[in-house]
Amino acid sequence: MDVYAAENIRNIVLLGHGGVGKTTIAEQMAFITKATTRLGKVTDKNTVSDFDQEEMKRGFSINTSLIPIEYSIGSDKYKINVLDTPGYFDFAGEVAEAMSVASAALIVVDAKAGMQVGTELAWEKAENAHMPRMIFVNGMDDPEADLDRVLDQLKEKFGNAIAPFQVPIKEGGKFVGFVNVPTMEGRRFAGNKVESCAIPAGMEDEIEPIRSAILEAVAATDDELMEKFFMEEEFTPEEIDTAIHNGILGGEIVPVLCGAAINGTGIGVLMNSICSYIPGPAVAAPKAAAKDASGNDIEVACDPAGAFSGFVFKTSVDPFLGKISYFKVMSGAIHPNDTIVNVGKEAEARVSRIYTMRGKEQIELAELSAGDIGVLTKLTVTQTCDTIAAKDFSVIYPAVPFAPSLMSMAISPKNKGDEDKMTTSLNKLIEEDPTLRSEVDGELKQQLIYGAGDQHLDVAVNKLKNKFKVEVELSKPKVSYRETILGRSEVRGKYKKQSGGHGQYGDVLMVFEPSGDMEKPYVFEEQIFGGSVPKNYFPAVEKGIQESVKEGLLAGYPMVGVKATLIDGSYHPVDSSEMAFKTATSMAFKDGIPKAKPVILEPIATVSVLVNEEYMGDIMGDLTKRRGRVLGMEHLGGKVQLNAEVPMSEMSAYATDLRSMTQGRGSYTMEFARYEQTLPDVQAKIIAENKKDE
Repeated sequence: MDVYAAENIRNIVLLGHGGVGKTTIAEQMAFITKATTRLGKVTDKNTVSDFDQEEMKRGFSINTSLIPIEYSIGSDKYKINVLDTPGYFDFAGEVAEAMSVASAALIVVDAKAGMQVGTELAWEKAENAHMPRMIFVNGMDDPEADLDRVLDQLKEKFGNAIAPFQVPIKEGGKFVGFVNVPTMEGRRFAGNKVESCAIPAGMEDEIEPIRSAILEAVAATDDELMEKFFMEEEFTPEEIDTAIHNGILGGEIVPVLCGAAINGTGIGVLMNSICSYIPGPAVAAPKAAAKDASGNDIEVACDPAGAFSGFVFKTSVDPFLGKISYFKVMSGAIHPNDTIVNVGKEAEARVSRIYTMRGKEQIELAELSAGDIGVLTKLTVTQTCDTIAAKDFSVIYPAVPFAPSLMSMAISPKNKGDEDKMTTSLNKLIEEDPTLRSEVDGELKQQLIYGAGDQHLDVAVNKLKNKFKVEVELSKPKVSYRETILGRSEVRGKYKKQSGGHGQYGDVLMVFEPSGDMEKPYVFEEQIFGGSVPKNYFPAVEKGIQESVKEGLLAGYPMVGVKATLIDGSYHPVDSSEMAFKTATSMAFKDGIPKAKPVILEPIATVSVLVNEEYMGDIMGDLTKRRGRVLGMEHLGGKVQLNAEVPMSEMSAYATDLRSMTQGRGSYTMEFARYEQTLPDVQAKIIAENKKDE
């Protein structure tokens, strides 16, 4: 594969709802440009993109795949780095990785289904990233395809930026060509290419509103053109072409093309349009934000003559290649035998070979220049979001903004003795997928795994089994409850044991009551008068309290907010000991706590849900069912943020439930707020569950 300059590189991320044909488009691009010699199909499980075992089994993309293709327009040769992303919401982290290095987005829409949730989210992501975009309406060969309806939906949702570049030409109900509206020329499909043709008679009424919409979009890019538009003066072809380029770059114009990827119809035109209209990396993002060695904000130009720096946006592990680090060259160029540094970790490495990946196929490169995307292998300490650079160029690029993964499950190995193997394999999996995370809850003796949803976690379990040969099972996580007391009790604890020789004797009179401080397990005081209990035994009494509060008497959870006061007791000059007084205190605790109105406290989370207003009723009703309290709401950019407090025991699967209620449009954040007394029926259930587990 040749070395390409930034002006001839196009980094395109494929976005859209699941099942709209993103992978098929990428496959056709590779086949038409002879990057592959056979045309794969998703249904045949043999596409370039979906090579992972889980992807083939499930029939949809799970990982972002890189597919570089070379495409020529006349004497100009281009490299299109196609980043094929998953459409299913559980794998949004893969989309975030791809978007961090893409220069433009190709949003794919189904000609039959029209606007879907994934379309809205794709547009929202591109809009937030200020990314130029193009829309491809796929499936035009379907008898129920309705481009007019799709265009109406797109315009209604996204406004006048929507600019249809094509009006379909149909014969006998079949999609055989199109009218190129900006140039007003007819095109007829001939295999993977197009031929010029006359615009069929009778299409004027169909073309005119589309033409007007494009001219209006063109006029909106420049004040002089707007004045010309209002004066009903004709635009020159050069004015239209320049305005389209500027409009796409600024997001004021979003071209809409159409085709049928399943048979390659329109894919050649799509590639031609990508190379002709979509800006290269040096134009789309001429300078990248970064930090220098002192932490100061700087900008790094996408310049091949500069010092080398690169951003690692994705990591995978191959059984033969080892660790694969996908990176974009942000500045300069990289060659085999170069020495590079992981800037954040201050680790030096020598580059032996440079590759690009076409799916799982590695292609060796002689050089990779600014704006291009490739991979390096065996960078042992380098992880996703790390910056690599030349030795004398200390710069760090910002990390990919991953959404927090909040769905949690307890994870454990099916086979005893596999705990270490499971942990090691899980760490490798997390290195590939930073949206997975794991932590060990020492208090409840469970390991937790967090993901974006149930499908995300199911894929992780299967990868652990198939890739790392360790079988695990998931279960509902235990909750870190606490116990406390609401009342007061005064009890005596006496420990007396005689077994020949020195015996054991300890006698304490204790008062147990609420301390008022839920941040501490206990507060210990003594109010001894007259030396009924010598001072040297006070530490032993406190030790007895300290050990006792570790397990409450209702359900065995740690106690908080307990005040224990030693008010009286007695001792034996010979038989008393620290052990005896500690034991006597433990006896008093077991007798006194049940008399002091013990209760269970549950962790409460502050939850913020961001949704479209139409879902507010369902969300509020659902939170109420989860014993939540709605605190208020505020309007944020066309959406509503609902703030509530909800018991954490009710939130473990909320990610999946929220997605179901909002068709994937909702998101939320959650953080621990405090402990709070639970309801009597919930307390009874917790106690019963605890007894069942004993």
